[in-house]
Amino acid sequence: MKKSYVYFLTNKNNTVIYIGVTSDIEKRILQHKTKVFKGFTSKYNCNKLVYFEEFDSINQAIVREKQLKSGNRKKKEDLINTSNPEWIDLSENWIFDIN
Repeated sequence: MKKSYVYFLTNKNNTVIYIGVTSDIEKRILQHKTKVFKGFTSKYNCNKLVYFEEFDSINQAIVREKQLKSGNRKKKEDLINTSNPEWIDLSENWIFDIN
């Protein structure tokens, strides 16, 4: 079964938090980093992966995404701080397959 993910991106100053959902996190993060699509993340330079959760189905991930988006910024920051207190880019050492 294919895994799905909910993820948080931010910009270099950690002033914006974007929440997304995907079934291919490596491909999706590469798309954000290379600004393949014009939109919120490219406009606000959100290309730093600071948090993600893994799910067994896309439906579970979508439910969680909606739950997280309905929360306030403090709750989002608390989640990030629990697992990534330095707000480092979790994809920093990923080797992206660009083929």
